[in-house]
Amino acid sequence: MRVKRQKRHRKSVRFYTACYGFRQPYKVLCDVTFVHHLVTNRITPADKAISNVLGAPVLLFTTKCAITELKQHGPMLGPSYSQSLEAANSLITARCDHESHVSAEDCILDVVGQSNSEHFFVATQHVDLRRKLLKIPGVPAIYALRTALLLESPSDAQHQFVKASEEQRLHMTDLEYKMLKKKMNIPNSLKINDPAGEEDGSGDRNMEAQAVAKRDTARIGLGVKDKVQFKRKRAKGPNPLSCKKKKTKKPDLHSAQEGKDGDATLRSRKKRSRSRKGKKTLEADG
Repeated sequence: MRVKRQKRHRKSVRFYTACYGFRQPYKVLCDVTFVHHLVTNRITPADKAISNVLGAPVLLFTTKCAITELKQHGPMLGPSYSQSLEAANSLITARCDHESHVSAEDCILDVVGQSNSEHFFVATQHVDLRRKLLKIPGVPAIYALRTALLLESPSDAQHQFVKASEEQRLHMTDLEYKMLKKKMNIPNSLKINDPAGEEDGSGDRNMEAQAVAKRDTARIGLGVKDKVQFKRKRAKGPNPLSCKKKKTKKPDLHSAQEGKDGDATLRSRKKRSRSRKGKKTLEADG
């Protein structure tokens, strides 16, 4: 069962990573009910336990409204209240724009928003809150069952949103077709029904701007980037450790010895010529 659960978790994480642009380290927004469950069941350290579920390092967050709710209703939780409050205060506080205190459920829904632009995994023990979150595109939910942590599988609504977004990106709109026809001079036989004002230059510019904006919003909705994030690796020079070292030529002892012998013979010849010249001069004087 544990192996099947890990495979299901990895599949869900790949879905959110590929389709909604989640990146490591994953950010987990924890509800106070989830924090209290971790404390009472002694699931520590919490970040390591959640990272084992997601298969990557994580950062744990909570909200001010959730901590305030824990302070108000904490004594009802029993003797573990102080430990839960201390654990909640040790988490990173996510920004919420609530001037007055609201419930933790409403605060989490407001922080996530309609598209979960911050890419939060939400950890909560509220069943109703998890159902609401799974209806929002790109919001994965985590919950605990005794000492086991589980990741909800993507809902049908999230799958349908991904399919609709992909279809919108693949098909060419009327405005994009007009831009393509203007640049590539498509013949009139392939012309589609265009609205009035097509030949106007200002209208074309406006339509181009609208097409680009529509395309960008469709791609931003999924959190997917068009450009490659990493530089392409190019071929480099050979590895110096795998290359042979250049051989240095050793001096030839035989040639060196011959050179020394040649110098000696030259010196002896010079001495002989000098001695012969000296004898001739002496005989001439005598």
